Amino acid sequence: MLRCQVASTRTPFQKRVQKELDSLEARAGEDGIYVHDYPDTDTCRIDILGAPGTLYAGERFLLRFRFSARYPFESPEVVFEGESPMHPHIYSNGHICLSILYDAWSPALTVHAVCMSIVSMLSSAQEKVRPKDDASYVSRVGHRSPKLSKWHFDDDRV
Repeated sequence: MLRCQVASTRTPFQKRVQKELDSLEARAGEDGIYVHDYPDTDTCRIDILGAPGTLYAGERFLLRFRFSARYPFESPEVVFEGESPMHPHIYSNGHICLSILYDAWSPALTVHAVCMSIVSMLSSAQEKVRPKDDASYVSRVGHRSPKLSKWHFDDDRV
């Protein structure tokens, strides 16, 4: 695993991110969540495993978190890297339609809590399909930050 080397003068957000990642590393794999790497405190990659007994059981996915200097008061940007799961709330460009990543964000949430919410979202899926508007959304926004999109959360069923 690649670990960041942070100077001794860290900002509050860097300290918070480091603490959260250290906590995740200490409990590596407990919830199917593994720190993949964090080359700096602005970016980290987390592996998540599909929960046993679900459509995604044993499948491994890579999430990229990007933190702004306003974290935890502002949500991190979270996207799937590489091949994203086929799911009604996950676009083929890796963008995730999950309210806690946008409108429902709280500074009390952590990297672990976000990962657990995504694993839970995957676990509740009844079928592996893309969102109905996947092609038009991806052609319109490409790979720009999902935080620049206006999300509408009206379907918590999958």
